[in-house]
Amino acid sequence: MHNPRHFLQFKDFTRAEFEYLFERTRIIKQRFKSYQKYWPLEDRTLVMIFEKASTRTRLSFEAGMQQLGGTAIYLNTRDSQLGRGEPVEDAAEVISRMSDVVMIRTFEQEIIERFARHSRVPVINGLTNEYHPCQILADIFTFIEHRGCIQGKTVAWIGDSNNMCNTWLQAAEVLDFNVHVSTPPGYEVEPERAGLYGTDHFEQFADPMDAARGADLVTTDVWTSMGFEAENEKRMKAFKDWQVDGEMMRVAKPDALFMHCLPAHRGEEVAAEVIDGSQSVVWDEAENRLHAQKALLEFLVLGKVKE
Repeated sequence: MHNPRHFLQFKDFTRAEFEYLFERTRIIKQRFKSYQKYWPLEDRTLVMIFEKASTRTRLSFEAGMQQLGGTAIYLNTRDSQLGRGEPVEDAAEVISRMSDVVMIRTFEQEIIERFARHSRVPVINGLTNEYHPCQILADIFTFIEHRGCIQGKTVAWIGDSNNMCNTWLQAAEVLDFNVHVSTPPGYEVEPERAGLYGTDHFEQFADPMDAARGADLVTTDVWTSMGFEAENEKRMKAFKDWQVDGEMMRVAKPDALFMHCLPAHRGEEVAAEVIDGSQSVVWDEAENRLHAQKALLEFLVLGKVKE
């Protein structure tokens, strides 16, 4: 049995590998838009394991695998032995003997790391409490589509230092750009939890306006992520001054983009005038999950392809 490649954190891939993936994403998206049949994963099977609710992750992986000619199987831990105490290691041994690639959306990162150690096939992180690498893969491709190379650019992260923020910070180290982070007191970045090598690519700001000033991209996420619902009332008060609104976008660069991984709460973390405004690329960002993940599936199952 060979050692499969996994995509569990953004830093699992090199800069050169991401450049390859972004180019494959562009090609695969172009084929999709021109209705060209492309089935490199015919007769291959993706197993999708969900412990957390999902709309975009399930749809983009399931549709993407079918568009590549393969089959996607949905497993929810509530309806399988995984939810009845079967060891993660045993599940990995069995599931990976019946499939070609596995995607998991779960809680602690430690769960997916244990699964991957016992898997015979590639494992993809579809979201954990700590990281969301597939979303950032799509986000950076979206930035490249609209503004070109992200190297040397500045991304402003406004709000909770959650799995999205952690993954932006990892991406900045791999692809050499900067992240300005502003969070309410008590919700600051934890470099060790974010899995960072150092602090050369990010700076923390007490005032979110200072974080957004001069940024090429302003991005945020909900104030209360899945798994933290019990803190919702407390978070509503703590984050009320961390809304991305028109005033904040005006201190960023004039051509700055706005992104949000969705679902969004207008009037909370983002004003309607921003997410529905001309600088917002959230619908491109959502669609690009489909194309970026197809490039990722192709790479993990087949390696680099030559055409």
